[in-house]
Amino acid sequence: MRVLIATDAWRPQINGVVRSLERMIQAAPDFGATAAALTPEGFRQIAMPSYPDIRLALATRRALAERIAEFGPDHIHIATEGPIGWLTRAVCLAQKRPFTTSYHTRFPQYVAARWPIPESWSYRLLRRFHGPAAAVMVSTATVEEELRGHGFQKLVRWGRGVDLDLFHPRPHSVLDLPRPIFLSVGRVAVEKNLDAFLSLRLPGSKVVVGDGPARADLQRAFPEVHFLGVKEGEELAAIYASSDVFVFPSLTDTFGIVLLEAAASGLPVAAFPVQGPRDVFAGSGAAVLGEDLRNAAMQALRIAPETAMELAARHSWASSAAQFYGHIRRVAREAGYLPREQPAASAASGFTAFASGRGAEGRAPRRLPA
Repeated sequence: MRVLIATDAWRPQINGVVRSLERMIQAAPDFGATAAALTPEGFRQIAMPSYPDIRLALATRRALAERIAEFGPDHIHIATEGPIGWLTRAVCLAQKRPFTTSYHTRFPQYVAARWPIPESWSYRLLRRFHGPAAAVMVSTATVEEELRGHGFQKLVRWGRGVDLDLFHPRPHSVLDLPRPIFLSVGRVAVEKNLDAFLSLRLPGSKVVVGDGPARADLQRAFPEVHFLGVKEGEELAAIYASSDVFVFPSLTDTFGIVLLEAAASGLPVAAFPVQGPRDVFAGSGAAVLGEDLRNAAMQALRIAPETAMELAARHSWASSAAQFYGHIRRVAREAGYLPREQPAASAASGFTAFASGRGAEGRAPRRLPA
């Protein structure tokens, strides 16, 4: 079975969406599939307003349809609501081809944080985007409940995972800073609410890993904070393991893969009691959730690393992929599709896929031969 994942979010972006999709492509052979990503790569691009690091594709429906035809997918999953997503949706509708979508980002809140646009307008647009999908994949029960309240239908669950081989405690610290060390990892942008963390009066040190449009302003405003920039793989894992508490100030994340990475590294979490942290840590004792983020951070210091690690151990990428491909196969069966006995092993240029079901965390995917 050949699965094409259409996404506006891709390398060089580093975020939970990209990481999740890379993992699904890596896992495809384990579920009898060949998967590739249809991304902005190969199209003319422009910078996203207010976020120049994100590039948006300037493609036409015809050009995108040609890309899709070259790969010859048996199923298309649309992961994002950007130009690639909308154009792929249009092609699928024109060809009467069933497709699935996923909801990764709370765009109504994301947009409202930047421009004076009512959330109801954004939800109306998103409802239109996801409405024709045979299934809309969401990460948690809270997100599902929220979207149902806004009129979304055909919602199914697709959880996330963590690489336990990479993220785990280490015997030596790579951070030579006063303790306790309070860490935050993620996109440095206004919707991440980092001010709520950086403005706290905490002992020890504050460390931020990541980059984004708000970094320069935040570094000027909080010169005592250690901004380390983008880190990946072993270097990132070592920073997690060298810290004492993970502080997650975001109010808009639908899940937060970084929460699982922190927990797997033995880090307790301090966060607001909102969706994402509330879903991930429900009943685990691995986090302190409260409106007083400083108090939550201080209380989290008392949580044993083993408690956090036990929570992370319940989330694997294998189970995440089983959900993802399970939904796709159900939609394919309902559409009358029968799997091929010998799926093709190559794809046209402009598509990105992993060569096997095993890959190192953070490794860029290899382009399949034309």
